[in-house]
Amino acid sequence: MSSGIPYTYSWTATEPARGRITTSRQEVLQISVAFAVLTLDFVLILFVGGVFTGSSVSSIVAVPLDLVGFAALVALTAFVCHELAHKISAQRHGYWAEFRWSPIGLAFSVVTAYLGLLFAAPGATVIGGMGNVRDWGRTSLAGPLTNLSFAAAFYAGATAAWFFASPLYFWLLLLAWFNSFFGVFNLLPFGPLDGAKVLRWSSAIWVVAFVVGVAAAVVSYLAVVVVGRPVL
Repeated sequence: MSSGIPYTYSWTATEPARGRITTSRQEVLQISVAFAVLTLDFVLILFVGGVFTGSSVSSIVAVPLDLVGFAALVALTAFVCHELAHKISAQRHGYWAEFRWSPIGLAFSVVTAYLGLLFAAPGATVIGGMGNVRDWGRTSLAGPLTNLSFAAAFYAGATAAWFFASPLYFWLLLLAWFNSFFGVFNLLPFGPLDGAKVLRWSSAIWVVAFVVGVAAAVVSYLAVVVVGRPVL
């Protein structure tokens, strides 16, 4: 299983919201739909794709509720919170910002998830009026840092669960891996990804963030795939 999810955002000429944290019915609807579709994507990857159960698409109605909950938690932390971090950062700096979906990207994500190779471009946080490299860098960094913060928290929880012999440790390790992977993927300094904007703002900050992200992804991968328990 592999994935590539280019969470990013773009520019539009809209009047800034002067530092207020605001939303709209359109944004709530679109990010909710994107969240639901990505939850389905992860269910397809983990259940229908056979990562855990070897089940077929005909048995999708039998997906365990705990697996659906896990998929929803991955989509919430890795995607929704990532995009909201961009939005909040931009609005705190005085810019208008809202999430906008990509219907084609969402449909494509379901197809690729069913095939066991998740590639999704569910949408982006659209920002108005930002023409400042520093603001772009800070806003770009907010998303991956949110993922890496979740990864650290989940890994710490997994370590505690392992210490107390709780089976939750494995699920927490998976959450740590998904978030660390999404964080470091978005820090790649290419194209529309967050890393390109962070690098233009500050090469030193980008290097530190990227190294931390890679370390988190490697440690969580080793814990999940190689060792089967927390390694640090």
